[in-house]
Amino acid sequence: MIRGSLVALVTPFLRDGSVDFKRLDALVDWQIASGTDGIVPCGTTGEAVTLSATERFQVVQRVVRRAHGRVPVFAGTGSNSTEAAVALTRDARRAGADAALVVTPYYNKPSQQGLFLHYRRIAREGGLPIVLYNVPSRTAVTLAPETTARLSGVRGIVATKEAAGMDSASKVMGLCGLPVLCGDDALTVPMMALGAQGVISVVANLLPGMVKAEVSAALKGNWLEARVMHFRLQPLVEACFWESNPIPAKFMLARMGKTGPTVREPLCAPSPAVAKRLLEAMRLFGL
Repeated sequence: MIRGSLVALVTPFLRDGSVDFKRLDALVDWQIASGTDGIVPCGTTGEAVTLSATERFQVVQRVVRRAHGRVPVFAGTGSNSTEAAVALTRDARRAGADAALVVTPYYNKPSQQGLFLHYRRIAREGGLPIVLYNVPSRTAVTLAPETTARLSGVRGIVATKEAAGMDSASKVMGLCGLPVLCGDDALTVPMMALGAQGVISVVANLLPGMVKAEVSAALKGNWLEARVMHFRLQPLVEACFWESNPIPAKFMLARMGKTGPTVREPLCAPSPAVAKRLLEAMRLFGL
């Protein structure tokens, strides 16, 4: 079963904008040493939409090789083109990924039937187990709980990442037995209290050990400890979204010496005011 603390890994870049594979290796090693249960490269936090198909293959392949079977790798393979998503999923399989995280097709705004057909085709033709990814704040389309329930009967669809709020996640868990992963760090413990199996986390880029402890406590039913960790992490979770993800996370990782601060346009460095607040948040956590 897909469960635990999974990191939505940033993609480190050199100053010229190319992928920094040396730093990528180090990030994977650090995450695994910190107890992270799975690595998710080339998702939203990994700036997948500004990576070429070749770069996405190279990043996934490098993460797989560095992880070397120590933890599973779930490659982001979403696109607003079904044809492209199938091709990216096949590439991820060729790179050695264990499963694919597939975001709803953005910009096109398909109907629920269109979403069903999109995911069914990827599951049938992509060659990897599929984790649905519902994040309407990014894509302008919502995967309805009823559609998720339909998709739960499609062979090869193995879980869903819910980032559409508690109401949507609750309905999904009530309608079908598809494992749910939280896609919003602020809701990890609340969603797990309803039955979610873990989180695909942004803040785990910065504090992987704390996120692991939070998720482990929830999985064991130790809700007092889970709540304590939830409230301890809350200020940093908020900080990670003061500007568009992954701008704050990358800024803080750069200050920690884990990666460079470069993000690809149209993203840019945080404003001076936000940068100052991020440094204050880091001091609060001793980063």
